[in-house]
Amino acid sequence: MTHAPTRVVIVDDHPMVTEGIQSILESYEDIEVIAALADGHAIIDQIRDLAPDVVLLDLNMPGIGGLSTTEILLERRPGTRILILSMHDSPEYITSALSHGASGYVLKDVPVDEIKHAIDAVMAGQRYLCTGAQGSLAPFVAPDREQLTNREQTILLLLAQGKSNKEVAGALDISVRTVETHRKNIKRKLGISSTAGLTRYALEHGVLQGTGVRM
Repeated sequence: MTHAPTRVVIVDDHPMVTEGIQSILESYEDIEVIAALADGHAIIDQIRDLAPDVVLLDLNMPGIGGLSTTEILLERRPGTRILILSMHDSPEYITSALSHGASGYVLKDVPVDEIKHAIDAVMAGQRYLCTGAQGSLAPFVAPDREQLTNREQTILLLLAQGKSNKEVAGALDISVRTVETHRKNIKRKLGISSTAGLTRYALEHGVLQGTGVRM
């Protein structure tokens, strides 16, 4: 029985990177590169029409960054696997990508055939970290505190961007009271008492990395 090829979209604002990855992946019979896009907005707009199995997503792009794009893509098409492509190997970048729902993290300097291994791994339901990312993550010890939920991480990101409770509520289509409750829970879990403290935490732990936000 012949299986349908894995449908892949590449999203990167560097044409040489995109063309290099595409040319190698297209040499595999079980991979079909269905689109190569230059920014997060393009894949967000087309995710339902393209219906990819895997999105290879650059972390740092103009406009909307890779972390925010990942969250939106998974909200619109939950079954999609997101593989982050990045030049950054710091633990903060890697953990932020995974906490935002990415299935894997691959450094841009790996051989392109490793990207094929990564695609196969996430299609099999596994999480994939390239060797360089594994090495960076190994010595990193997360703070010994209660973990934020995905919703709390999203709200932390919006608050750290300077949005008010009302603006967060509008962005997420929830009530202001719900935002206030989440905000209290975030502060309790992180041991932070002020909004300035939340912003500082977001900066120090890479929450704002790859979002397109300049602080």
